[in-house]
Amino acid sequence: MIFGRDIGIDLGTTTVLVSSRGRGIILREPAVVAMDKGTGRLLSAGMAAQRMLGRTPGNIVAIRPLRAGAISDYEMTERMLHELTRKAVSVGLFKPRVIISVPSGITEVEERAVIDAGMSAGARRVYLMEAPLAAAIGAGLDITRADGHMVVDIGGGTTDIAVLSLGGVVESSSLKDGGEAFDEELVRYVKRRHNVLIGDATAEEVKKNIGCVFPRAETTTVDVKGRNLMTGLPSIVSINTTEILEAFEEMSEQVIEAIQQVLEATPPELVADVSQNGIVLTGGGALLWGFDKLIESRTGISTRVADDPELCVAYGLAKSTANIENMREGTINLSRRRQMKQ
Repeated sequence: MIFGRDIGIDLGTTTVLVSSRGRGIILREPAVVAMDKGTGRLLSAGMAAQRMLGRTPGNIVAIRPLRAGAISDYEMTERMLHELTRKAVSVGLFKPRVIISVPSGITEVEERAVIDAGMSAGARRVYLMEAPLAAAIGAGLDITRADGHMVVDIGGGTTDIAVLSLGGVVESSSLKDGGEAFDEELVRYVKRRHNVLIGDATAEEVKKNIGCVFPRAETTTVDVKGRNLMTGLPSIVSINTTEILEAFEEMSEQVIEAIQQVLEATPPELVADVSQNGIVLTGGGALLWGFDKLIESRTGISTRVADDPELCVAYGLAKSTANIENMREGTINLSRRRQMKQ
């Protein structure tokens, strides 16, 4: 147990990570809660609740309280944070100060909801940090100098793209789609192409095994189980990497366009720095095969996947707790925009 130690919470759409300086990742759980609809009582949170998704009786509902990086169900988010924080940290006499990651495109209202949820969950103080900034720190980039770095953080529900310099965000963009959107695209593709309905969990498994956004040298095929929409009976269809590439094309194109838009809005000196330093991919979506190759081929800028991309934001938050005394409490969006306009 940790008493009064500052912690970082990577509040992701699909996964919540709790970390602290010196101990690394303390807790990693799915962002899912299960509750009794009749009594409103929280039954479980995290991995235990995820196992209930799609398998619950009528009186129990398993939900994801975050959507596209923002809180969609405040009460459930607060309860989930309280439960998961309690697992990782002793919040008795000494309440921890907490840094929570948020998407670059978050509104001030959404920021306030995150702060309130963190305080209600047992934090002494709550600080916010933009996900790409935390990801850059976690990936080991030196963003304190007057030197431009670009980070593309592909999370479960959002994709954040930012150019960083002098310890802050110079230009950024946030898509309300991430790794889950690729799963949804694959479900739609199989339904349209093969007339078979597959589940999200199956789509994610296929994505992890043979998913790609750039042509592979060899074509790989897997059998996928689903429900035939004509007969209603179980059915097995074969899907290959070429089909998956086609299914993912629209979503991957959105990411490329967002990267190009951020580069177009970035000062020329920093674009030159990015061209020299390269682009760093973080987040679970960075593990989708060929993303670095696709971005490099379309932008002409060398691109690499960070070490442990899924954990970069959490690592960055843990490192940032060393500087928590100098961080600003409360919302960050409007203050940053005002500073940029000065």
